[in-house]
Amino acid sequence: MKLRHLFFLPGILLLLFLGYPLIKMMFNVDPSILLDTAKEKEVINSIILTLRASLIATIAALITGIPLAYIFARKEFPGKKILEGLIDIPVIIPHTAVGIALLSAWGRHSFISKSTGLNIVGTEIAISMAMFFVSVPFLINSVKSGFRMIDPRYEKTALTLGASPWQMFYTVSLPMVKKSIISGSIMMWGRGISEFGAVIILAYHPVTAPVLIFERFQNYGLKYALPVTVIMILISLMIFTIIRIYEARK
Repeated sequence: MKLRHLFFLPGILLLLFLGYPLIKMMFNVDPSILLDTAKEKEVINSIILTLRASLIATIAALITGIPLAYIFARKEFPGKKILEGLIDIPVIIPHTAVGIALLSAWGRHSFISKSTGLNIVGTEIAISMAMFFVSVPFLINSVKSGFRMIDPRYEKTALTLGASPWQMFYTVSLPMVKKSIISGSIMMWGRGISEFGAVIILAYHPVTAPVLIFERFQNYGLKYALPVTVIMILISLMIFTIIRIYEARK
């Protein structure tokens, strides 16, 4: 028996485990109800808010995370492993704990809020911050792995030929990790879209799509939560399929 045949069965089992609940859920929703739900202003606003807030978080991570990923990939310094562990912490800890931590740091009773008068609780900024916190490890780790795969000799050659460190980074290093940046951005954006625990603590309102799904399930039951869930899954599937096709062509 060939190796691929041995791997076929467990692979099929995994795909069935992932696909069956999603397919069954979609067939359990009446198309007319799905269409009516998609037209609801509350549903439209929650989906747009979710996509936008996660996109803002991803853009902020691209600006701040790519330089950090490069430092992690190229430099050795005391405490580096601790800092890399700090980046990974949001993947491990419960996201309700993340929400509480952010609330204590940025809430109306925090030192920052009292000293500046800034109160981000219950705002889109808070939603983006929560999404940023829980999903940024995906971007940084992806880009860091990309930089580590680049032979440093390319960068040294650019410097030898007269390029400044910034020119070397912008024209040599950055283009070579383009796929890692795209992949990490996709993972971060997707993770941000799905965030619930941290968001609901920092900003129950305005309502994101995951919070709306929970709210409808809690107040009205599975029947009313299903259409919103299906719409969100279909939108996510469509977006990420398009992005993956685009990424594969590059």
